[in-house]
Amino acid sequence: MSKIKIVFYLILIFVLYKGYDAFKNFEIGVGDRVAKIEEISEFEKEGEVIGLMMYLGNPPELKEHLFTPNRSKCLEMKQTAEKNSFAYYECVKVNAVLKGSKIVSIIDEIEVIE
Repeated sequence: MSKIKIVFYLILIFVLYKGYDAFKNFEIGVGDRVAKIEEISEFEKEGEVIGLMMYLGNPPELKEHLFTPNRSKCLEMKQTAEKNSFAYYECVKVNAVLKGSKIVSIIDEIEVIE
């Protein structure tokens, strides 16, 4: 009789573990799906992001901006761009209007990243 109880408890623990695991994966999956839906639907939102800005002319005028995921990636992209171009580049934390993971327009510059 005790062997049956042990097997029953093991099965119960396994079922509980699988339920917990499925619940956690569902929560993670929902966040990813919401981000994909926002990107596909071209939903505009306002937020603080880090962007690589390209300035041309004299006096320098903003011509292009590019969303970057983090500071280190922005600085890496800035270094590569400066090697291949005569434009002036800056990594800047900006308040911007976003569509998915693209900067539509810049509201204001918050901080220049060095």
